[in-house]
Amino acid sequence: MDVPTMERRHVLQTYKRAPVVFTRGEGVYLFDEDGRRYLDLISGVGVASLGHANPALAAALADQAQTLLHTSNLYYHGLQGQVASRLASLSGLPRAFFCNSGTEAMEGCLKFARRYWHTAGEAKRTGLVALEHAFHGRTMGSLSVTWDEHYRAPFEPLLQDVVWVPAGNPAALTEAVSHRTTAIVIETIQGEGGVRPLSPAFAAAVREAQQRTGALLIADEVQCGLGRTGHAFGYQRLGLEPDLAAVGKALGAGMPVGAALLSERIAAAVSAGDHGSTYGGNLLACRAALVFLDALTAGGLQEHVRTVGAQFAAGLCELAGRHAVIREVRGAGLMWGIDLQVDAAPFVQAALGRGLLINRTSETVIRLLPPFVISASEVAESLSQLDAIFAEGVQERAA
Repeated sequence: MDVPTMERRHVLQTYKRAPVVFTRGEGVYLFDEDGRRYLDLISGVGVASLGHANPALAAALADQAQTLLHTSNLYYHGLQGQVASRLASLSGLPRAFFCNSGTEAMEGCLKFARRYWHTAGEAKRTGLVALEHAFHGRTMGSLSVTWDEHYRAPFEPLLQDVVWVPAGNPAALTEAVSHRTTAIVIETIQGEGGVRPLSPAFAAAVREAQQRTGALLIADEVQCGLGRTGHAFGYQRLGLEPDLAAVGKALGAGMPVGAALLSERIAAAVSAGDHGSTYGGNLLACRAALVFLDALTAGGLQEHVRTVGAQFAAGLCELAGRHAVIREVRGAGLMWGIDLQVDAAPFVQAALGRGLLINRTSETVIRLLPPFVISASEVAESLSQLDAIFAEGVQERAA
């Protein structure tokens, strides 16, 4: 047994890792220990928004690392204020709590929602309404509103009074939301659950339930937010107005950073000491976030996502017309799910063998979350590779 293999034995087995080790990246490509190149259509599960080894990001991080990394949230620093201001402008939610990940951001949103009702004198208003196929994280609060029982069962009891409704059934949502509901929790495009967009009819039911009961709306934008759908936030595509939103992943372009975004009325209920994060929003993370936000807005990246997203949409629909193994194509911008008639795992493995990185979720779904900077020619290369993989898969089953 070689030394690297021995060392790996000390890493806890919470992931089923693919048999490849990457040592460097460049744009939308990763390179393994042997120098083999892979086209990356998963980008660290939606994280590497600016691609790998982005020069502007690398320069900013190097500069910040030589200046000041961390002072803790006992002190204010201007970079945090700049990021909060930019997020407020994009989201319509004027206050931000900084943390290190999307899961932590969701945890914060759940706590701040509870705090709001406690301050309002309705501490017994504890119900939560979430959606079937939802995934919101693996910490105890976020796990409580994650639908798949295999994630929850080993760690129960979790938060109580959680009701799940089918995302395609507006009437079920209307029935579930009451004056005991703390918040409705949604992803406008469900990610881990199989890239399932919410419909305008369901969004209308959410708005009605908010108005009828006063229930808060928490939008989990960790995967579908910050430009990935071609809009700044997924809820904006549906005309929804959340009280709280969770962001992460793309925000740091590879650096760990997340944020819970709050409306002013929710923020007014929060007191010093209600929540905290030692590392959240440190100078290095905020510097990365500013590089990403600059690219997204002033750099024209959001328009680019819409352009190459339309290319992906057309190409994937063509693939669906050619390959009967594809049941449905779902998504928007640079967030796509290819739902198959069969388990997607063999196709993911075949793609790895061809130097293409994709991801399986919800058993039958191939998920694509490429870097925002992917070019038209790289989209064409991706579609050509997927075409070959589906053709080979059909031939193997026929044999």
